[in-house]
Amino acid sequence: MKRVVDRLLLADGTPRGTAYFLPIARLLMSSLFVWDAVVQLRNPTGTAQYFARVGVPSPGIAIWLSIAIHLIGGLALLIGFRTRWAAALLVLLCLGTAFGVHLPAGDASNMIGFYKNLVMTGGFLYVIAYGAGSLSVDQFTGRSEPSR
Repeated sequence: MKRVVDRLLLADGTPRGTAYFLPIARLLMSSLFVWDAVVQLRNPTGTAQYFARVGVPSPGIAIWLSIAIHLIGGLALLIGFRTRWAAALLVLLCLGTAFGVHLPAGDASNMIGFYKNLVMTGGFLYVIAYGAGSLSVDQFTGRSEPSR
């Protein structure tokens, strides 16, 4: 058993492969936002009607703002470009959606959406704290070192 554990750990006790954890996390987290932007772009009128139904102010304008934030924030996170800023932008989106859309509705499916947004916010706080990690534009430009 000790041999198996030794193969999974580096000399300093760090698990092997951790260099890929942050890029994989960025891929998984960004996919939701990029996909949502695509869905909204495919039917902006329907999405604006949904926004109006749940009380989003100026739904005709909000839809285009939503698409831009989802797409730009999601793609920036995916490639690791200005990752901390992208994560901060998506924190605001998640909290606004959680408390402005999902919580007031209060039914079971909206509560799932509420908690999903809180969980994503927690993940983005980690991104803000630790940066983009490896395989990112930020790494190649020197912006990915952890905050102090």
